[in-house]
Amino acid sequence: MTMDKSVRHSFKWVFIWMFCAMLVAVGIYLFVDPTYALEFVGCYLLEFSLSMDNVFVFLSIFASFGVPEPYQHRCLAYGIIGAVVMRFLFILLGATIVHSFSWVLYIFGFILIYSGVKMFREHGSEEPKSPHDNPVLKVLNRILPVTRDFSGNHFFTREHGRLMMTPLFAVLIVIESSDIMFAIDSVPAAFSVSSNMYVIYAANIFAILGLRQLFFVIEHMQNRFCFMKYGVAAILTFTGIKLALLIFNVHISIPVSIGFILAMLFISIVSSLIYTRKR
Repeated sequence: MTMDKSVRHSFKWVFIWMFCAMLVAVGIYLFVDPTYALEFVGCYLLEFSLSMDNVFVFLSIFASFGVPEPYQHRCLAYGIIGAVVMRFLFILLGATIVHSFSWVLYIFGFILIYSGVKMFREHGSEEPKSPHDNPVLKVLNRILPVTRDFSGNHFFTREHGRLMMTPLFAVLIVIESSDIMFAIDSVPAAFSVSSNMYVIYAANIFAILGLRQLFFVIEHMQNRFCFMKYGVAAILTFTGIKLALLIFNVHISIPVSIGFILAMLFISIVSSLIYTRKR
């Protein structure tokens, strides 16, 4: 499989962001606290793995709306900005709740187990839901109608003197509302690794900043990652079990968590590449 220059560029930047994240981990280890450094690495790997699942959903959204590739860049850029703000609010709220009511972690655990098992059962068994069914988009469409065609890379335009949103803005709304659903899984999962809000948010930021480049890499190789969702489902289920075990005062160490996440990523990616190559 050959790669064009833009895909190689995206590959390079994915590794650059990963390298920057590891530099931050080293800085935390040397100048702050080794425990926080391990927590940062664990949270980053967790968020990075969940980001892969996000990308597959973004690909289906762009395909459903027929978004031309040049317009996808702008939509992703604004989507990432929205995700940075949204994750901060979710993490701040989660930290406040967890510090006030520690038993909420058990609820987070069962939510993650349910999400992981559901992902296992649904993968490949049913057709994905259409992004056009997004409830936020349906409500917004009643307030501000959507034009039939794209208007360049603009989010809004005027037709017959009437302000209307373009399909590109509709796509942005669907992406942002989808990210809220992702945050419901990813933020509780991060609390299974660390209870420090700053560590969790920093890990989230680095995972999100590399999301745009990761999108174009996976877009090029999406047919090769057929088992990726199983790996993500296993990671979600593991983090849920880790939180649920706190009920019995059983603690799974951070190095074990990091090792499991890395193993699931490695197994799902390598098995996908081997299987699709044989096919």
